[in-house]
Amino acid sequence: MQPSVNALQTRIITAVFLGLGVLTIGLINNFWLIWLTLGVVYMLAFHESTRLFGINNNSLYAYAAILWIIAAIYPYSEDLLIVSGLIFVGAVAYTQNIPFRNFLPFVYPTAGMLYLLSLYQEYGITSLLWLLVVVASADIGAYFVGKSIGRTPFSISSPSKTREGVYGGIAVATVAGFFIGIGIVENMTQAIIISMAVAVSAVFGDLFESYLKRSAGVKDSGNILPGHGGVLDRIDGYLFGSIVMLILLRGLA
Repeated sequence: MQPSVNALQTRIITAVFLGLGVLTIGLINNFWLIWLTLGVVYMLAFHESTRLFGINNNSLYAYAAILWIIAAIYPYSEDLLIVSGLIFVGAVAYTQNIPFRNFLPFVYPTAGMLYLLSLYQEYGITSLLWLLVVVASADIGAYFVGKSIGRTPFSISSPSKTREGVYGGIAVATVAGFFIGIGIVENMTQAIIISMAVAVSAVFGDLFESYLKRSAGVKDSGNILPGHGGVLDRIDGYLFGSIVMLILLRGLA
């Protein structure tokens, strides 16, 4: 029992420090600070993804860093994903010796991080707060509902999740997200739709990372966060959620 208590204490302490860090950066609300912070998170997540995909190519880190630097000065960050894809397939055709799986880290987590940066650039710090509330609420709601009434397994990719927990998490996240989103879109229906859609995407973001870990035969994506595992273990829901939120804000709001 004692190791479990220590593990929980470690998890809570790490979560508190992470929360304080996010709160401080959000209150400062400076583009370059947020770009730098997201960049550090991105490079750590990129490293973990290469491990999960079974890729051993250190040159990819340089390309990822260059991509993030360009994202700081180019107004439509997510477009860089398409450009990098074109460059990659061109390089594959030219050399004929580059494995296609080398591009996987430029899809996951790169796509989500680029959309996250664009979300901030276009809709400000409040949109990141909205995303944070929805994803965190979906996770917390799923945990408590699943523990209390969860009976039906949700997916073989994540045996610990139950359908009841997932549905409960989505409901909690939709309600919590509504109160933040209504201040951004100023439309009740849109705030509900976006919050619910982001909550659903966050569930599958978490599920996708669970699938990758099971495929790679590892428990966590890394060990940089005591009690939590790796960076991807903490941001998986945000990587999917940021894409869905930005697309829906552009299309509906």
